[in-house]
Amino acid sequence: MTDHLDDRAPDHLGAGPDDLRDDLRDGLRDGLDDDLCELDLLRAADPVSATEGPWRDRPLNAVAERGLNQLLHRTRTRRARRRVVLWAETAAVALAAVLALTLPDLGAASATAAPSALHPAGSAAVPLDRLVERAEAAARDGEPELRKGARVQTWSLAMESGPDADRPVTLPEEREVRWRSDGSRTERVSSDGKLLSTRIYPPSWSDAPPQARPPHTPAALRAYLTDAHDEGFTRRAVPVTTQEILDALPSLLETWTLGARESAALVELLADSGGLRPAGAVTDRLGRSGQAYVLDTPDEHLRYMLILDPSNGEALGLEQTFTKDQPHFAVEAGDVMQYNAWRR
Repeated sequence: MTDHLDDRAPDHLGAGPDDLRDDLRDGLRDGLDDDLCELDLLRAADPVSATEGPWRDRPLNAVAERGLNQLLHRTRTRRARRRVVLWAETAAVALAAVLALTLPDLGAASATAAPSALHPAGSAAVPLDRLVERAEAAARDGEPELRKGARVQTWSLAMESGPDADRPVTLPEEREVRWRSDGSRTERVSSDGKLLSTRIYPPSWSDAPPQARPPHTPAALRAYLTDAHDEGFTRRAVPVTTQEILDALPSLLETWTLGARESAALVELLADSGGLRPAGAVTDRLGRSGQAYVLDTPDEHLRYMLILDPSNGEALGLEQTFTKDQPHFAVEAGDVMQYNAWRR
């Protein structure tokens, strides 16, 4: 149990059970009040029908999802303060311990200049069906295996809206998630080499994506990503599109590090779905050599660039850029909306 604790924990860790119970109750009450306040704000901001009309509720597109993330980010930043996370663990019917972890909550990653979009060489492009063959060959021995947990670096735009909106800034972040055999996990978040937070979560399980174990056949993986993309909505009759697969990838790869067989299934699924065109060799933001595959979405004026390892099909990164000026958000064509880089 000592591996959950940290020498930076607060002085009151030695407090009695009554004090800990009071702290926990107060913390839960504060969190509930905050959540209710945010829920009221969201309800007030969404007065349309949930079931009828052209604006009925449905899965968010990439621009809308980015806007929602900005709202949540700003709300959490305003409430940033030092917190103590407490929870109880039980063994049989007896209370075993109350664990605590405290680290400074710095609220948000420091803003930096927006990175330039990546530009593939255009030459030496590897067709996706050829990469399928390479991925299948690399997966024959089953190594490396699927692992729960992930390391991901992200660069995302913090945007304002309106006629007086400032040019967006980029928020860089690195997140590492490590799971234990009992279902608990540790999440560490840093930015520009500075540790922002370390949080330990109690055991939890789910049979729904992305917590559920991803399959290693293309058909099963398509169904899995359909559920991941449409979480909370009625199961659809048609499979996910290529764009929806790309939209669902970050949630999957922030939870799991794919093994060779899962990577091969993903590449085959993308090849079967169509729409991705090979754009040539590219060096990703972590200095790794990859092959770029591009999908344009004219309705949303976005370009997806998926970067795959040319030897085994492993997903290295995903870049989303604007292809048209968006004056309402002070965004220009070519701006990087978001970039994810996945590491082993």
